[in-house]
Amino acid sequence: MIRFESVTITYPDAERPVLRDVDLAIPEGELVLVIGRTGAGKSTLLKAVNGLVPHFTGGTLTGRVSVDGRDTRTHPPRELADVVGYVGQDPLAGFVTDTVEEELAYAMESLGVSPAVMRRRVEDILDSLGLTPFRDRSLATLSAGQQQRVAIGSVMTAGARVLVLDEPTSALDPPAAEDVLAALTRLVHDLGITVVAAEHRLERVIHYADRVLQVGDDGRVRDSTPNVAMHDSPVAPPVVELGRLVRWQPLPLSVRDARRAASTLRDQLSSMARPGGTPTRTGESVVSVRALEARYDDVVALRRIDLDVRPGEIVALMGRNGAGKSTLLAHLVGLNKPHAGQVRVAGHDPFRRSSAELNRDVALVPQEPADLFYTDTVAGEIAADGTGDRARFLLDRLAPGIDGTTHPRDLSEGQRLALALAIVMAAEPPVLLLDEPTRGLDYPGKARLVDLLRDLATAGTAVILATHDVELAAEVSNRTVVLADGEVVADGPTRDVVTASPAFAPQIAKILAPLPWLTVAQVRASLAASAS
Repeated sequence: MIRFESVTITYPDAERPVLRDVDLAIPEGELVLVIGRTGAGKSTLLKAVNGLVPHFTGGTLTGRVSVDGRDTRTHPPRELADVVGYVGQDPLAGFVTDTVEEELAYAMESLGVSPAVMRRRVEDILDSLGLTPFRDRSLATLSAGQQQRVAIGSVMTAGARVLVLDEPTSALDPPAAEDVLAALTRLVHDLGITVVAAEHRLERVIHYADRVLQVGDDGRVRDSTPNVAMHDSPVAPPVVELGRLVRWQPLPLSVRDARRAASTLRDQLSSMARPGGTPTRTGESVVSVRALEARYDDVVALRRIDLDVRPGEIVALMGRNGAGKSTLLAHLVGLNKPHAGQVRVAGHDPFRRSSAELNRDVALVPQEPADLFYTDTVAGEIAADGTGDRARFLLDRLAPGIDGTTHPRDLSEGQRLALALAIVMAAEPPVLLLDEPTRGLDYPGKARLVDLLRDLATAGTAVILATHDVELAAEVSNRTVVLADGEVVADGPTRDVVTASPAFAPQIAKILAPLPWLTVAQVRASLAASAS
């Protein structure tokens, strides 16, 4: 179905090819997972499948890429649309209509699908992706995760035989991600659809994959099975890291397999001291929210929210897509005016502060970090606000090796996020708000972010991160607040909150339950202490 023959891709002014001598043959009806470090070239590989590289991105492609016998050099993306459906990392940029149902039907209308078939496909996708309640909603009013489900649905309804997905679950809550992956698996198994997906959150998808393509830092691509790939991959989910630590053979790829292998480990840990909890922060609240209510037209987004955050706390804000997480952050940074209630950040109402005053109190890194960029080089962005030396230091700590002459929009999703984080954190605001801060980050990048956030908290910064990444919450947060339908339904120490809900529990907690270990690092520390 898909063939790469001696493919090398080089972008203008690049020192080396981003992909080098790639030879692949992907047959019909497989789910292929593309993995690699942030910026390695995964998105380039995906875009080469439907001709976006080089027809849209530019650059030079040598060799041959063909899909269902069509050469992408002579068939631009529009001539492959009936065969290949592509969903990028920014779904909103690809929408062409106004409402959910219209967007799901648009591609079929363009391809001349009959009305009866269109109606049936739309209903099937609305149900399978949990979009039925939103069928008449404006796309602009949906959360990022809901928009991503619509984008995936729009290419599924078109009947493409190849689906190419870039970070398909990155903006989805855990239950929604499971629903999407289950729908993709049904397409592969029942209809013979070929799915090629790049994903950093391997804990969600590795056990579904038939094959794994590892994109190396040298641009070469290694084709292997999931079990073989995970033995030495520099990016691996917690279940694999735990298996490596305790030397399980074969390496488990799913929680179910790991639980079967973990009885001896659970017995060993049960006699050890429990991992220490995070001390409760004291002092006056730097963030105070009282009875906050928010609406978008007739949609109630927040209902009587009460929240206090103290200096040095790291609070994970979790919940399903559309629960109100981003709306709450928008109120804390003064972007939205409350319909009712009160918001105070550093003692002031953020909505009534000038930009200069607000920037001294609080900073937000949004879900789309490119919204913060306005110069044409990385160096220009770093130098723009007078904190260039510290911003460059932070960028090198989060994503080493980024050339200062690179245009910010030519960076990978994870590199753009690292740049936005470095710029915002360099100003050292007392309150830092992060909206999906690991979207596009690989596991090493996430670990560097965790270390940096811990340093900021130690220095007294209050951090609130809205995230669907349960592994991040387990690693870094002191406290977790869960929203549902705009209301706080849980607020407490992270260990207590995440282990109380199977949907939001990290992999290690599921494997070792009912023991209180949440992360591989905690298990490693306990085993090391026992051996010493």
